[in-house]
Amino acid sequence: MFGIVRPCAHRLSEGLRTAWMAHLCGLCLALRSDHGQFARVVTNYDGLIVSVLTEAQAEPTAARRRTAGPCPLRAMRTAPVARGEGARLAAAVSLVLASAKVRDHVADRDGLLKRRPVAAAARRVAAGWDRAGARTGAQLGFDTAVLVDAVDRQTGIERLAGLGTPLLTVTEPTETATAAAFAHTAVLAGKPQNAEPLAEAGRLFGRLAHLLDAVEDQEADVASDAWNPLTATGTTRAEARRLCDDALRGVRLALRDAEFTDDKLAHVLLVHELRRSVDRAFATETCSHQADAHRTGGHGVTGSFGAPPGNPYAPNTPGSPFGPPSPPPEPPRDRRGLIMGCLVWAGLACTCQMCCGTFEDPWTRQRREGLCSQCDCGDCCDACDCCSNCGDCCSNCDCCDCDCGCDC
Repeated sequence: MFGIVRPCAHRLSEGLRTAWMAHLCGLCLALRSDHGQFARVVTNYDGLIVSVLTEAQAEPTAARRRTAGPCPLRAMRTAPVARGEGARLAAAVSLVLASAKVRDHVADRDGLLKRRPVAAAARRVAAGWDRAGARTGAQLGFDTAVLVDAVDRQTGIERLAGLGTPLLTVTEPTETATAAAFAHTAVLAGKPQNAEPLAEAGRLFGRLAHLLDAVEDQEADVASDAWNPLTATGTTRAEARRLCDDALRGVRLALRDAEFTDDKLAHVLLVHELRRSVDRAFATETCSHQADAHRTGGHGVTGSFGAPPGNPYAPNTPGSPFGPPSPPPEPPRDRRGLIMGCLVWAGLACTCQMCCGTFEDPWTRQRREGLCSQCDCGDCCDACDCCSNCGDCCSNCDCCDCDCGCDC
């Protein structure tokens, strides 16, 4: 999985979480149906936004969902998944842009791609994805040549860019490609009047995708002597952040100019979660759970004013001269052997129990928290500055019951 919009499932309401997974699985299955099993490796979080936007504009019908069979990535459960032209357009766009990413890595000679046989194989795979994406795009009335042209121009622009080159000159091909994809969702949904505002939202989304990728990779690119837009043009991170904040505002305003039948999920992804992506890239996001624990001293009561109430000299209290109480001994556990533990680990990994919820350690049998518990699961309204420039940010989604209390 790759992409800049990676919402935590705990921040979405149950309905929005189900809808988001339906589009993610729909994109994956559309890739399999149209292009074979291997094409599913290009499934990504950003590509599904094309499917989300198409559905947000279209009239609701029962045919836009189907029930998919059990899948290991859904813990072997069935689920409703998105289907139709939106999912297929998302698949075509994902294939072409993934092809561009592969060719970019080949040009940069990253990792194993330094070896000629591996690079040659990667180029063949990328060319096949280009052709496959073009076939599906043509069936949907979308010319993927605009995406391929943008990718080809990107290489030339990067070769000529240097200190003093405007950063937006470097991001322009990406902006053009995503603008075309976003605009075509209006055509598929039968809302041609939305093409212009969605093209603007797509252009700014592409700018954000390019900038955030550059910010996140800058240190690694400098260490490996790889090309990076910020380093090559001499752009500071402060200037990059300013451009990102401007793009966030532009996306929000563009979405307001479009007509939707149900834009809850699109609003959450392109307003709330997109801002979180910017904060995450610039390391300005904090986990609200950790912040709460810090404020309460980890005891659920405010710890800003000293030790918890009680006699500090009583035995077995934190302030006691006798020291803190000894923790209760761990109950004896029946540890698994190496081979059995490995088998259990494989089962947990294949059913995604190690990703979300709690699970039993394969070897020690201790209870563990899934990876989802380590992400920021704060309120969705933490993702926007409601009272300065976001306006009535939460009126369009059911992710929370907050009231911004302002009319900007």
